[in-house]
Amino acid sequence: MQHETKIRIRYKDTDRMGVVYYGNYFTFFEVGRTELMRYLGIPNSALEARGYTLPVVDAAATYRGNVGYDEIITVRTKILRATRVRICFDYEVLDKSGRLLVTGHTVHACLDASMKPARVPEDVRSAIDPSGP
Repeated sequence: MQHETKIRIRYKDTDRMGVVYYGNYFTFFEVGRTELMRYLGIPNSALEARGYTLPVVDAAATYRGNVGYDEIITVRTKILRATRVRICFDYEVLDKSGRLLVTGHTVHACLDASMKPARVPEDVRSAIDPSGP
């Protein structure tokens, strides 16, 4: 499953050189991931209401290009795999011409309300199954 989210670069997203500060791409990943989960009918608020959270336990990005203020980027978010206790996402960030700017991934552990490891609920795993439609 893949989802695309458009984001306009704000002035606060850029650094002194006038391009997006590298750390902000992780915020863009979060926006893409949140919108993908919402699209699948699993908003973060619904998971939290059930007593689950999905904190990031691993993250990486590879930078290939840059973009500046007021430009539009597309964040492509894809669910790579879902195990009993983790969900892995891949990201591609593209500029308006489709040029690849950044690739990345995040791995999320499932925790219960007491912040202990928990199984990803079966209905959630079914909804995000990468082998599905």
